[in-house]
Amino acid sequence: MSQPFIIAKGLTKAFGEQKVLKGVDLEIYPAETLVLLGGSGGGKSVLVKHLMGLLCPDEGTIEVDGEFICQMNEREQGPVRRKMGIMFQNGALFDSLSVFENIAFPLREHGLKDKKEIKRRVNDALKIVRLGDQGNKMPAELSGGMRKRVALARAVVDRPACVFYDEPHAGLDPITADKSDLLMRSLQTDHGIANVVITHEMRSMLRIADRVAFMKEGEIYWLGTPSEFEKSDDPLLQDFLHGNSGNNWSERTRSQ
Repeated sequence: MSQPFIIAKGLTKAFGEQKVLKGVDLEIYPAETLVLLGGSGGGKSVLVKHLMGLLCPDEGTIEVDGEFICQMNEREQGPVRRKMGIMFQNGALFDSLSVFENIAFPLREHGLKDKKEIKRRVNDALKIVRLGDQGNKMPAELSGGMRKRVALARAVVDRPACVFYDEPHAGLDPITADKSDLLMRSLQTDHGIANVVITHEMRSMLRIADRVAFMKEGEIYWLGTPSEFEKSDDPLLQDFLHGNSGNNWSERTRSQ
């Protein structure tokens, strides 16, 4: 296996009295898809913000592509952060900008001024997400699934080594979610981009993940492959996989 692109060791984080991360160790490898699972409040989003350099831990280290980012100031972190992209849950598009301008936004923010180069990169990103002819449209003219694809194009326009996804399947019908999964796989297999995906969609996890990390109360409770997850006899993992709350529905129905 190649060297990890991201190495997190012993991460702890507290906000006031609330301990959110409690000694997390995790590695992200180039061109893999890692799915982060776990109940609400388990620390998934906070962990991702640390991996991207948006937060620094109270204790522990984060190494991205051989560089320890928590020792860097904001300016020094810039080039490292450009190696990573993020697709937000709601897309976070600018409604007043066209699809093209939304995707071009991070390029201009990073100082790229060559109009031909911007156009080339944006068009390449649109092709990757199968929206090659949609650049002139406004976000309001797009379906929810198309808006998410524009957000993904914006996340990959600078060709990062790793893309983070926050609930990419939220609000999508099963067919559109399947198309989203195919796009993630394409980024991995065709473009060598690693994917780190926060999701609660078990079908998608089984389709796209190379590895699964299950978080519970600020710790990595379980780490393995989708097949190992599916076959695990751990009651917590099985309840999460099948959407069981732990209540015996047949007995509850008879008692009502």
